Amino acid sequence: MKNLALFHEIAENPYDYAKKVKKESGRKIIGYFCTYTPEEIIDAAGAIPFRIFGRGGDSLADAHLQAYSCSLIRGALDDALSGNLDFLDGVVFPHTCDSIQRLSDIWRINVKTGFHTDVVLPVKLDTNSSREYMSDVLRKFLRDIENGLGVVISGNNLKASAVKYNRIRGLMGKIYRARAENPSLIGSGDLHAIVKASMVMDRDHLLEELSEFAGSIQPGRAAGKPAGKKVVLAGGVCNLPDIYSIIEESGGTVAGDDFCTGSRYFEGEIGLEGDIVESIAERYRERINCPAKHSGLWTRGEHIIKIVRESGAKGVIFLFLKFCDPHSFDYPYLKAMLDREGIPNMLFEIEEQLPSEGQFKTRCEAFLEMLQA
Repeated sequence: MKNLALFHEIAENPYDYAKKVKKESGRKIIGYFCTYTPEEIIDAAGAIPFRIFGRGGDSLADAHLQAYSCSLIRGALDDALSGNLDFLDGVVFPHTCDSIQRLSDIWRINVKTGFHTDVVLPVKLDTNSSREYMSDVLRKFLRDIENGLGVVISGNNLKASAVKYNRIRGLMGKIYRARAENPSLIGSGDLHAIVKASMVMDRDHLLEELSEFAGSIQPGRAAGKPAGKKVVLAGGVCNLPDIYSIIEESGGTVAGDDFCTGSRYFEGEIGLEGDIVESIAERYRERINCPAKHSGLWTRGEHIIKIVRESGAKGVIFLFLKFCDPHSFDYPYLKAMLDREGIPNMLFEIEEQLPSEGQFKTRCEAFLEMLQA
């Protein structure tokens, strides 16, 4: 499938893609760090939202960060200080984990990548006051984008962007569901490339490519080798290395995930009636939260169990970036819930370059053998 080749190329070289599309289209590129960034507003302003993954090393970042900062933060700052992100016309910092919040301060002082704005979202999302708070934050963000880019965002443009994102998320969901029913249709590495590319592509181009790809999927037909034991991945590995091929080589297949660079990215739909900013805010408030946000004591555990049950998976593999405190704090109660349900699970901490690939494969093989037993 030619679409897959394109998605892989963009996922592997996102910076090159951004530079090319900016040169060809003249559109502004706005970097962001988290799925709580209201991309619809950036898109409505005529700019392209660009997820910063932090592909670099950490040598230049050492002077600004503690040694226990995660590889996403270190790699992103190193890229910025090295000039690899000079194509950006602005950067958005949603206030999620402590590291992202502090990175915003360091970035503002030391990096020149266009305008700089923070999105101070509510932490507790399951209260009545959070609805008004979230809407107010998004209205301020809309004004910040207008001022930063020197544009005026019309209501029609904002609604058109919401429609576009609903279609994109719907197609992503369709692809995920098709693969959950028949994992041999699409390789898990291919699926990851689609998600990663979708976070940096011109969204109009993305919609065209996703529509064509989703239309080419034939649910009744298997492709490639038979799928192995189904597992669900959970955690927060924003700059995810190629762990999918390792899992498949170990005898498994990824049947679902709870990643911000996975299903959490495209979950939920924006209502198109009434105040569109409030509708966008409600989607971000109602979607499954990450561990840096609160929306009920058991919400995330129940969500992971639901994915396991609906996908027919036999176990869960938790993958955390080393030094990711929100996920580490989240893990004990998630594990306890899975244990009570009799769902086998394994935790593995990784870094961007996955230096312990052999160790990860060995543990995957042992875990999958245990599932088979």
